[in-house]
Amino acid sequence: MPEAKRVAIAVWLLAHQGSYSTAATHFGVGKSTACKAFIQVVIAMELVLPRETGDHRKMNPDQILDPSSSLSLWNCWLVTYLEGEKQYLPISFWLSQYQVGQLFSVAEASKNNTGGGEGIEVLKNEPYEREGERGQFTHKIYHLQSKVPGFLKMFAPEGSLVVHERAWNAYPYCRTVFPLIAQNEYMKEDFFIKIETWHKPDLGDQENVHGLDAETWKDVDVVHIDIGDRTQVTDDDYKPDEDPALFKSQKTGRGPLGPDWKRELANNEDCPHMCAYKLVTVKFRWWGFQGRVEKFIQKQERRLFTNFHRQLFCWLDKWVDLSMADIRQMEEETQKELDELV
Repeated sequence: MPEAKRVAIAVWLLAHQGSYSTAATHFGVGKSTACKAFIQVVIAMELVLPRETGDHRKMNPDQILDPSSSLSLWNCWLVTYLEGEKQYLPISFWLSQYQVGQLFSVAEASKNNTGGGEGIEVLKNEPYEREGERGQFTHKIYHLQSKVPGFLKMFAPEGSLVVHERAWNAYPYCRTVFPLIAQNEYMKEDFFIKIETWHKPDLGDQENVHGLDAETWKDVDVVHIDIGDRTQVTDDDYKPDEDPALFKSQKTGRGPLGPDWKRELANNEDCPHMCAYKLVTVKFRWWGFQGRVEKFIQKQERRLFTNFHRQLFCWLDKWVDLSMADIRQMEEETQKELDELV
């Protein structure tokens, strides 16, 4: 197996917190091959660290695992700044409807991914106002202990599998930040993901809606996400009851989304439509991983956006009649449920 592929598998496992079986399917290799590749990369890191730090002594396990050691696996970093990838998600809702649907779907997804001492813990969910901006602020903690391969847990220091998220929702503009401002408890300022979203009443035909300068914009990779396109969803993620190409709303008559649904939507002035413009910016600082992590993180964000909005569309009948007051009450109830589950 090429060296680049072995490293890619190891990075995928480190960042995705997935199992060897999932990694094997993702990269088209056997489970044992994925496991072997991960172990080889970590062992190689152990051998390279002394050379990179100017110390050619044989390292013992304490030096590798102790975060306070200058030669530790966790303290030999290189830096990369990964300027964003812009994702466009046209969808058949009015802006006000989408806000309700988005918040409903976030609450549902939180409950579906929490339990057994792990998942999502909501610390704050409250209105905020600053510098003329008003909205809803949330602070959440993601507990990821069981979502990483067992071998990684041997190396992950306490606190490294807990990630904070802070979000400022001043709809139609939203900003979500992981580490740095909302920091991973171990990596702190060495890693952050910032997601900025503008929701616009169009079909994704605006360029540079975030107003980036020309130098930054030229490095942005624009990706158009089609929630009705089955080919944009992996077999592992696909669920027939979350497929907009099959779903038809009983309350609104919307759906299913055919191959030409965006063109048909553009020609129907009576049908609601909007687009979520998402700008993803990543800073990552981890020895030996920086070059390949960019593609992986952007791919996973794209996967998250695609699956979430497919769910949002197919859950339409569950939330279309709800008001924002209903949503706030639901969020309070969800927070209590999550506190009991985590």
